[in-house]
Amino acid sequence: MRDLAKAEAADKRDWYLSRFAGFERNLNGGSPSPVHALRQEAMQSFAESGFPTGRDEDWRHTNLAAITRTAFHPVLGEAPSTLKTAALEPFTFADLKCTQLVFVNGHYSPVMSTPAPLPEGVQATSLARALAEDRDLVLTHLGRYSSFREQGFASLNTAFLQDGAFLFVPENTVVAEPIHLLFYSTPGNDPTVSHPRNLVVAGANSRVRVIESYAGTGDRPYLTNAVSEVAAGENALVDHCRIVRESASAFHVATLHVVEERSCRFTSHNLVLGGRLTRNDITTVLNGEGIESTLNGLYLADGRGHVDNHTLIEHVRPHCSSHELYKGILDGASRGVFRGKILVHQEAQKTDAYQSNQNLLLSREADVTSKPQLEIYADDVKCSHGSTTGRLDADAIFYLRSRGIGLQDAASLLTRAFAAEVLARIDIEPVRARLDRLVEAKLRSGR
Repeated sequence: MRDLAKAEAADKRDWYLSRFAGFERNLNGGSPSPVHALRQEAMQSFAESGFPTGRDEDWRHTNLAAITRTAFHPVLGEAPSTLKTAALEPFTFADLKCTQLVFVNGHYSPVMSTPAPLPEGVQATSLARALAEDRDLVLTHLGRYSSFREQGFASLNTAFLQDGAFLFVPENTVVAEPIHLLFYSTPGNDPTVSHPRNLVVAGANSRVRVIESYAGTGDRPYLTNAVSEVAAGENALVDHCRIVRESASAFHVATLHVVEERSCRFTSHNLVLGGRLTRNDITTVLNGEGIESTLNGLYLADGRGHVDNHTLIEHVRPHCSSHELYKGILDGASRGVFRGKILVHQEAQKTDAYQSNQNLLLSREADVTSKPQLEIYADDVKCSHGSTTGRLDADAIFYLRSRGIGLQDAASLLTRAFAAEVLARIDIEPVRARLDRLVEAKLRSGR
């Protein structure tokens, strides 16, 4: 069986290699360019490493057979679509004043997007357009932070790099209103895959809030393979909220790589509310003194859903702090994985780091694997980590029922309170309110 699985994985590797060859020919005729060279290097990396397997320590709790054995067709161009704006409304924030860029199957849709006035010098556009109009600026950062080598999914994303979002905020610039990036998938008759590539560059002393939403509908399988790079300059403030609401038949694999410079403040909110299988890899590198970095996460799964969160907080310089709180709520026969590492380099003295993963199991069939880790090479630090997994408190249930509250309502109250700690940390009120309603609805639809 293992040999058969390896053979099938190898076949799909050839599948993507053949499609890449046609993609490159149709895109630029194979003419040399920095982007062309980057794609070629990434495809060569994928040809050598292929998809990860259960033998890879970082993937041994996530079975990728449903992805690696499926012939997903890359969406290489903006196909004609009958998609109506009304289909996107459930995934937008009606009360939020913002610039909204919409991408359908990984490609920018100007018709669906609603740009708003931005400060001078700020760019919020598609990556394809930015590469055409300001290539030198884009190539200064593109592919410089997220390494694709020996990482199969990131290699594929880079090889098929074509479109996504490009946000550039010059130094000393404040973007008052959030920027919403909505990636919507419309699966076809055959399984499809899109490779959104996003780049956010925040200059020194800048301020920006970014929301990435991934959504889709229907019962046909599709794969979203996304990579986002964030470069936060000295004393920049970047608030990044990522929301996954894929369909129940969808696969979602994502990489977020952040590099923070001196005195930067970066906050990540990572919320998974849908999808058949979701894998998030988040890395943030604290590359200067006085940085404060925060990672918040909430993941909900039911049925046979699977959610895998891997995080790495890398303390490179001294006098920095990081705080991480991830919470999971699992029902049905779902599976959750949390593997977080705080890595403190020898030079990173006076580091203050805390990591916590808490999980709530709502059924006997649900299961979670939690592995927080500390790897410390400095001797003057304050670091701690912890993990808890359990069920609803029977005493708390009894207390609420003794006050006349029914069993289901009592369980709902306690579960919502468990999730509220993470949601309360989102400071964009329309987004927080909308997510609170979505979480309540999802919990009520469960058992």
